[in-house]
Amino acid sequence: MKEITRKLNGEIDRLTNKTFKFDERVGEGWFSAVYFLKTKEIVQNHLKDNHVTMQFFQKNDAVLCGTDEVIALIHTFADQPEELEIYSLKDGDKVSPYETVMTISGPYQNFGYLEGIIDGIFARRTSVATNVYNVVKAARTSGKQKPIIFMGDRDDHYTQQAGDGYASFIGGSTAQATHAMNEWWGKEGMGTMPHALIQMFKGDVVAATKAYHQQFPEDELMALVDYNNDVITDSLKVAREFGDELKAVRIDTSRSMVDKYFLRNQHLMGTFDPRGVNPELIFALRRTLDKEGYDHVKIVVSGGFTEDRIRMFEELKVPVDMYGVGGSLLKIDIGFTGDNVLLNGEPEAKEGRRYNPNPRLERVPFQPQSTDENNE
Repeated sequence: MKEITRKLNGEIDRLTNKTFKFDERVGEGWFSAVYFLKTKEIVQNHLKDNHVTMQFFQKNDAVLCGTDEVIALIHTFADQPEELEIYSLKDGDKVSPYETVMTISGPYQNFGYLEGIIDGIFARRTSVATNVYNVVKAARTSGKQKPIIFMGDRDDHYTQQAGDGYASFIGGSTAQATHAMNEWWGKEGMGTMPHALIQMFKGDVVAATKAYHQQFPEDELMALVDYNNDVITDSLKVAREFGDELKAVRIDTSRSMVDKYFLRNQHLMGTFDPRGVNPELIFALRRTLDKEGYDHVKIVVSGGFTEDRIRMFEELKVPVDMYGVGGSLLKIDIGFTGDNVLLNGEPEAKEGRRYNPNPRLERVPFQPQSTDENNE
């Protein structure tokens, strides 16, 4: 059973290294800025009887993510972690600018070298969770929540997929493109066919879809219909071939292309941008499918969608049923800061920073962490 299931069932309060599987070199200082490592040595030899409080914050309205990961990191790699006092918010909490999201108290040399790693975890996880949350919110502008598929596999290094997928889940997306994106929270990735499959069938969308359906008969059948840059024609072809078995069509037209529908109907152009997946193309596709009796076929769109673009589609009530979103969700634009703000119980911080207690923080009990990679 995955830890996330136990957490959602209330059996455990936080995810642990059974989920995160940290690189053991964290404990060797391999990923820490060298000046933190040097500071640790200086403090150990000159000021070892110290007690500091380090607090973390950021400067946006955001959806916090990374708290479980940070706590597991501290409990795995800090010296004498059971003696540290940690207070924290939780993954999924809405946070305000400058709100303290976590404090760690104890001897600096026992945990201080982890500061930069903690900032980085918070920054990436919170950025992705917040981006997804904003996109999910935009996708219900019309009054109906449209699902978001997280398709960020090609937009960043593959090693980031598990954490990004979890952050996307925290932000509100429950469909991911790869199995790795689901590793921390879900079961399997979802997806049907890429353009490469249709290419292998020499552009024959019906033949490619038929082969897919024969190979994966239990899957809900979704056809990719922009390969030939004629989405309405190809959507009708697969709809006529598969009837009720066809559940959806996906349109992924390049932003530099104009669909052949508009080339056949040039009188329609002149008042909108006809490139890519545009509202007029989707309206026309929906009308055509409904007219032919295929009103059960859903429309999935992907290719360069952002929060603003989705909101625009929704405000225009474009008949999209699901959005596939990738690169825009991985923009890391929320940075975190860790500051030492108390020294031996007294205020002591760099100019402009001060201890900022937050009554929403909860005490985190120590939880021993496993380093066995075969512990799931």
